[in-house]
Amino acid sequence: MSTLLLVRHGLTPMTGPVLAGRTPGVHLDERGQKQAAAVAERIAAVPLTTVVTSPLDRCLETAQAIQDAQHAAGREPDWQLDERLLECDYGDWTGRQIKDLAKDPLWKVVQSQPSAVRFPGGEGLAEMSVRAVGAVRDWDARLGEDAVWVACTHGDIIKAIVADALGLHLDQYQRIVPDPCSVSVIRYTQTRPYVIRVNDVGGDLAGFAPPKKRRRRTKADDATIGGGTGGGAV
Repeated sequence: MSTLLLVRHGLTPMTGPVLAGRTPGVHLDERGQKQAAAVAERIAAVPLTTVVTSPLDRCLETAQAIQDAQHAAGREPDWQLDERLLECDYGDWTGRQIKDLAKDPLWKVVQSQPSAVRFPGGEGLAEMSVRAVGAVRDWDARLGEDAVWVACTHGDIIKAIVADALGLHLDQYQRIVPDPCSVSVIRYTQTRPYVIRVNDVGGDLAGFAPPKKRRRRTKADDATIGGGTGGGAV
């Protein structure tokens, strides 16, 4: 079974006060560059098969740091852009101050019933979820068993993917919080997805390296009765 490392991009000057959305030319700031370097160093403990990224600059720069760290470790993971991992199209909300958007009646619906939301001039959150989940499941199937790969993307995209893996309705996805340059880990199997970590900003990732030789007594997609040795152990 393959392992997905979901990485949110690092901080930008717009992160927090402004809904950047698909605004072009939004780059990592100094804080974000340090975050990207730190998460790349952590992920360098794992030999990656592929790095897949949203084509927006802030994700490209974060993913490039991860790719560079893999090169420094003597590895050559594949590099792919996937527009299905783009940030949600927030339409007329794009580029506006969060404090102003919070006064819009639609804000309450985004908080309580996101599955019903379509942003004016933009995309529905349900549509966003379908394309994002479809993208990671598609790549997971393509890359095959024992692949460990990164998808570098955006906060709402990660929330939708994690919610799906947890079996949550999209209306519950606001309960999930992915910090900048956090790592969330999902393993997809024929039986079910396993959510191993969510919003990890400092943990050791070395345990997610694929095994050199399997020594399993149960099927790879079976849940471990009693809890087992931990999600990163093989």
